[in-house]
Amino acid sequence: MLSVINVTKSYDPAKPPILVDFNLEVGAGEFVSLLGPSGCGKTTALRIVTGLLEQSDGEVFVNGEASNGPSRDKAIVFQSFNLFPWKTALQNAAYGLEVQGVPKKERLARAAEYLELVGLGSRKDHFPSQLSGGQQQRVGLARALAIEPKLLLMDEPFGALDALTREQLQGLLLKIVAEKGLSVLFVTHSIDEAIYLSDRIIVMGVNPGRVIADLPVDIEKPRTDSNWRATERYAELRDECWNLLQSQIKIAAGAAK
Repeated sequence: MLSVINVTKSYDPAKPPILVDFNLEVGAGEFVSLLGPSGCGKTTALRIVTGLLEQSDGEVFVNGEASNGPSRDKAIVFQSFNLFPWKTALQNAAYGLEVQGVPKKERLARAAEYLELVGLGSRKDHFPSQLSGGQQQRVGLARALAIEPKLLLMDEPFGALDALTREQLQGLLLKIVAEKGLSVLFVTHSIDEAIYLSDRIIVMGVNPGRVIADLPVDIEKPRTDSNWRATERYAELRDECWNLLQSQIKIAAGAAK
């Protein structure tokens, strides 16, 4: 579904690049997380895939076709809710369809369908100020899903939420992804979140940003029973991710001196 080939990103030729020879594959229906310390280029890579940022070199393909800008095949959910305060939940959820030129009656009907899917059907006429943070992020998810993308891109979408709401939305996301057969590229700082959600974890290094490990999460899905965290494989994956991240944090700290 997604192929990122030898992507490099540099803002200033006199300074080290943010990304160098970044390569990534996401298969159809696969959930892949990008995990790495701050400053490793996770969000930069995601924005290049989304088409919000142009790479300095390399290629991006979605569904076998070159993809160098925003398209209907891709949708993104940000950490910040990015809702229009003067629009209702329904109007916000329909915004992407409005941009695409979908007729009003059709876009509102589809937006209402996806608000139901994320559990906010009864609050479609509420404004963002009347919704909790978790509810606002559900609206953002509905907005992304309403355009019916093949590839869902998520930049720490639950990072600003409390622990309970975060777990609830993680479960909701997995349910929707399974039902819709979506491919997902998910940026996170959380090892536990990456293991819980993912089929594979891509660990990124620093100075410059690049892939240093591609770890299969070979723990059976669905992971609805908390006992999966007590498995030997979970402990092994967590330790491996932790050790990789700590090594990169030390490198970053050394470079900052």
